[in-house]
Amino acid sequence: MNTLVPIEYYTTIYYNILLFFMLFFFISTFREELTSKINLSTKNAFGIFLLVFVISYIGFRPIDPIFGDMTTYRDYLERYASGEDFLGNENDYIFQVFMRFCARNATHEIFFLLCAMLYIYPLYSASKNLFKEYWFYAFLMLVISFSFWGYAVNGIRNGIATTIFIYGISQKKRLLMFALIGISYLTHNAMMIPAAAFLIAISLDKTKWFLYGWLLCIPLSLVLGGSLELFFNDLVESERTVGYLSDTDEFSEQFSSTGFRWDFLLYSMSGVYAVWYFIIKQKFEDKTYSLICNTYLIANAFWILVIRASFSNRFAYLSWFLMGIVIIYPFLKRKFFSEQHKLMGRLIFVYFAFTYIMNILRGNN
Repeated sequence: MNTLVPIEYYTTIYYNILLFFMLFFFISTFREELTSKINLSTKNAFGIFLLVFVISYIGFRPIDPIFGDMTTYRDYLERYASGEDFLGNENDYIFQVFMRFCARNATHEIFFLLCAMLYIYPLYSASKNLFKEYWFYAFLMLVISFSFWGYAVNGIRNGIATTIFIYGISQKKRLLMFALIGISYLTHNAMMIPAAAFLIAISLDKTKWFLYGWLLCIPLSLVLGGSLELFFNDLVESERTVGYLSDTDEFSEQFSSTGFRWDFLLYSMSGVYAVWYFIIKQKFEDKTYSLICNTYLIANAFWILVIRASFSNRFAYLSWFLMGIVIIYPFLKRKFFSEQHKLMGRLIFVYFAFTYIMNILRGNN
């Protein structure tokens, strides 16, 4: 457990360490070409350092209510250790089995370290699978994403489920891909939304249709509003998912402001613009990229339909976790611009700047 960092500054120090790292990274993109051996060897070393640092800093954090649901997970561990069976949502079978095993065979500190490893290491492996020697850039985009920290320290189960999903779509063998996506669903059943989006995307490779559908969902949500929430309440049987949609006491303390979230919609549009620019405008053809983009569009369109729901950003995260890959993927597969590495440096820094502003500057106001 990390007791060197004051608990009240734990998150702030993490982001400021990342800021220092990002400044160094930004400068390096102006000094070396993307494909140079020096650049790749340097980025590989920094990537390994980043992997170890993030796992250690998150995994060894103190068990404290400042990290949201962390103390709830600790309480569940204590109840499992006392002999109780299948607490919480029984549909999240794999995570419940994992918790019960850790409760009876490991300390609380080891449990949270294992959670950090399960959350972060699949992102590293998926980046290696998808981008080979350029893996660092994808891994960095995922780590500096807006919701990364929150789902590392608070929505732990959901975070682990999403990274298993990403690891799944990085696989070449379809059987393993489907198995991992199934495991992600059994880790947190809210993953039914991206899993369903994935199944639609793998059956229908029509990115332009999904772009039109995404745009159509905006006026539909504006006009129909709460009626769509009531419809999906009846349609979806998941107790936790229904709680996301309706303003119930069980979840009210966890939820942020409601209403049509134009701020989150604009954030989502950065991923949508990347899809349009690379696939439609630049005619970039890559089956894996199309699959990821179409999954993102479908899952994000669902969120738009229920955008007024309490804590709708939890629904948004069911597509946002793919955004880093949606944006960076084409840059690591093909040259589109004369000074592509410099442009990547600017783009990635701006992406991090949004995260920093929302989590530190705005969060402290």
